[in-house]
Amino acid sequence: MFLPIMLSACAASDDGKPITFTDDRGVTSQPFPKNYRTEVLAFLKTYLNNPVGVRDAVMADPVERVVGGRLRYVACLRFSAREPDGGYREPRERAILFVDGRLDRIIENAVEPCAGVAYAPFAELEKLTR
Repeated sequence: MFLPIMLSACAASDDGKPITFTDDRGVTSQPFPKNYRTEVLAFLKTYLNNPVGVRDAVMADPVERVVGGRLRYVACLRFSAREPDGGYREPRERAILFVDGRLDRIIENAVEPCAGVAYAPFAELEKLTR
C-alpha cells in the first residue's frame, strides 16, 4: 500500500513541470535526424491510405526551424498521392517534425515551415508498396 504513495512522491515535480520521457530542449539545438529518410518512408507507408502510385515526390533535407515556439528539425515533402478514384490532386507541401533526432509528427499544408527550402527528387517514395 505504501509503494504507490512512495512512487508518486518520487515522481512529483517541485517546479510543476510535467514528467516527460524525452528531454525537450525547446529552443536549444536539437540533434540532426540521421535516419530521416528511412523514418519518413516507414511513416508514410502507414500514413497514406494507398502508398502505391505516389507521383512528383520531392524532399528537402532537414533544417532547423522554430515551430510552435520550439526549435525543431523539419524535413519538407511535396508529393501527389493516388486518390481512391485513381486520380491525383496537385502536390501539397507537408512538414515532418523531428524531436531528439526522431520523427515526431507531420504538418499538412506546411507553407510557412517549408518556405525557402531546396527540394530534391525523392524516388524512394514513388517506389513504395503496400
